[in-house]
Amino acid sequence: MKGGGKMKVAFCSSEVFPFSKTGGLADVCGALPLSLENQGVEVKIFTPLYKDIQPANMFDEWGVSKIGKNIEVVFIRNDNFFNRSGLYGTPEGDYPDNLERFSFFCFKILEVLKKINFKPDVIHCHDWQTGLVSVFLKYKFSQDLFYKDIKTVFTIHNLAYQGLFAQEEFSKLNLPPELFSIDGLEFYGKINILKGALLFSDILTTVSPTYAKEIQTEEFGCGLEGVLKKRAESLYGVLNGLDYSVWDPAKDGLIYKKYSPKNILVKLENKLKLQKDNKLKPQKEKFLLGFVGRLAEQKGIDLLAEVIPEVIENLNTQLIILGTGDIKYHQVLDKFYRKYSKGKFRGNFSLHIKFDEKLAHRIYAGVDCFLMPSRFEPCGLGQMISFKYGTIPIVHATGGLADTVVDYTANPQNGNGFVFKDMSKEAFLDAIKRAKEVFNKKRKWSSLRRKVTTFLFSWEDSAKRYIELYNKCLS
Repeated sequence: MKGGGKMKVAFCSSEVFPFSKTGGLADVCGALPLSLENQGVEVKIFTPLYKDIQPANMFDEWGVSKIGKNIEVVFIRNDNFFNRSGLYGTPEGDYPDNLERFSFFCFKILEVLKKINFKPDVIHCHDWQTGLVSVFLKYKFSQDLFYKDIKTVFTIHNLAYQGLFAQEEFSKLNLPPELFSIDGLEFYGKINILKGALLFSDILTTVSPTYAKEIQTEEFGCGLEGVLKKRAESLYGVLNGLDYSVWDPAKDGLIYKKYSPKNILVKLENKLKLQKDNKLKPQKEKFLLGFVGRLAEQKGIDLLAEVIPEVIENLNTQLIILGTGDIKYHQVLDKFYRKYSKGKFRGNFSLHIKFDEKLAHRIYAGVDCFLMPSRFEPCGLGQMISFKYGTIPIVHATGGLADTVVDYTANPQNGNGFVFKDMSKEAFLDAIKRAKEVFNKKRKWSSLRRKVTTFLFSWEDSAKRYIELYNKCLS
């Protein structure tokens, strides 16, 4: 960039696929840099050296591996902080020293940049775990000429996770005491790391245009809507892409039988095998719904639980659920499983309380409709995957779901799914019933199924938009 060379970007994330992963953040931070590299950006990725990662080269304070053509992944090392079994905690809860762990990570990124003599034009940070990078850059490194003119972009993947800590821990950050104030990191008497990132980063992005608007409202702002409204002119929604090297039924080695839009009827063979392997009555004509995801309030599991009796008993429909999450939802769903594993409704409900990548792929390939009754959904990948697999999404109109799914009932020409607006049992059931009506009209359903496979969400488009924003920062 300086002197007309390549743009340089330091990419910072607490998880990066294929090295570490708890959710979609890792997928984004593993895929987006590859697309940026393909478009001529020089990228280095910074992430913690967790327990089971084995870098190609190891130094005292960091390790290095490569992905893509020539992207260095720099693993920040601190065995006391990162050589543990979980990324953020254990099943009992978060690690109590997460503030120290991730403030160390943020500070060390900036130090290592200078040690390896990589001066980025832009540092692109993701979620609260990297939120202190822009704060430290301004308050700890601004006197050093090496850091002069470096700009920061911060991406919010889920505003609900903010990095909240007790006021007493503020001294551990070695920041000026006046930063613990309403104009700084203070938030209702606590430290809020995400708030620091929102205040001190040059540009803010989130993972869909609708979510960028929603988080400026009281309903979705999680208490930070005031800060986000103030930064509205620097806040942009950029829709995530999907990694089609992983999610493509024509190449997917995890599903029963590969298929493409040209031989989409093979999807029915996947359906029959999915039913058979998961104690559902194997019937092509039976309407089959699927859910894969976290069993949490955000994902609308309470609403899903409310409609199960109606779906199974009155709509003559099958349902398969895969996921893990809050114990209370494990228990609620398990009750339904026990109820429907015997008697006249046996063979219509299948429950898997676990994480299972292979079964997830098989559900996307085998079900007729994919359920996403999320209360809020910053971007959502489930609907994008569904399209590619010829599976029709049934979604709540929120965030990225509102940006990508058009209701078929209201707009048959452009419709690609079934959408409900009210977060209510009645509205959700109505969407399922509308989907089932079309499913029963074989020609219409076949045409809809074929149409949705043409919707593509490539990282290439997202990368172009990020490059525009990097240039906006620099100008």
